[in-house]
Amino acid sequence: MDQSFPRRRRAGFREWSPSIHYAQFQTLPPGALNLRRLYDFELLYVCQGEAATTMNGERHALAAGQLVFLPSGVYHRNEVVSSPYAKFLGIHFDFFDELAIQTEADMVVNEEAVQLDKFGEEAVAESFAPLSETPVYTPSLACVQLMEQIVHEFTMRPPGYELACKALMLNVLSLLLRSRSAREAAEGASVHGPKIAALMQQIEADPAEAWTNRELARRLSMNEDHMAKLFKQVAGMPPGEFVGSIRHREARRLLRETDLPVETVGERVGYRDIHYFSRIFRRHEGISPREYRKLSRIL
Repeated sequence: MDQSFPRRRRAGFREWSPSIHYAQFQTLPPGALNLRRLYDFELLYVCQGEAATTMNGERHALAAGQLVFLPSGVYHRNEVVSSPYAKFLGIHFDFFDELAIQTEADMVVNEEAVQLDKFGEEAVAESFAPLSETPVYTPSLACVQLMEQIVHEFTMRPPGYELACKALMLNVLSLLLRSRSAREAAEGASVHGPKIAALMQQIEADPAEAWTNRELARRLSMNEDHMAKLFKQVAGMPPGEFVGSIRHREARRLLRETDLPVETVGERVGYRDIHYFSRIFRRHEGISPREYRKLSRIL
């Protein structure tokens, strides 16, 4: 098997012109899929359940809320490890609007008739390492919402959807690049970085806890102002905003995957007042929790 890929092109941001070839939600039962490689690139986001991707001899576990970046030309095998199913959001794209993709068969390499000149090139900018160097990401809420908008545009195809998808994809790529570089730089520059990263994991595991700035500062043994400054360096956002994004992400999951009353969902993520929870949720989504649950069941 030829493992000389991925092909990369160092290019300025003005040259980036991503084209969307496929964007869709998909539900799959447990089990491993076929070994394959792509002519283009794919972001595979786990909406529900658990999955894994084996690539370059390494198995990457994926929990709900994480995505894997699949480069062009690299052999990989995806697997659903949760029962009874896992739900994914998949986006196929290229970086430079260079590939002529008409059907799904044009994306996946037919090993009996490989077209070596067709593999897409990964864009590399001087200020960021290639996305493929770190295949697993935990995208922010804003990033997930942008990916959902891409699926909507690509599915409904209103006039100008190609331009909308291009703009949305540029935003997705920039958020993924920033999230990784910011965290790596902050963790490397501060002795408190690993402690803050560990605390962020605790927030993700138990969003309903009273994560006030005072409590976060207490756990890190520092004053609130200093804690807030260092936390923003590592997380890329202030503590309150990070806690809110984690709570909202968990609320979305509970509304999609369970039949818990909306009041209970709010309590599970830290909002005991149903009216306040609904107001915060609508601010993020533009619709109420009940409307979101109905729409997610349709999709």
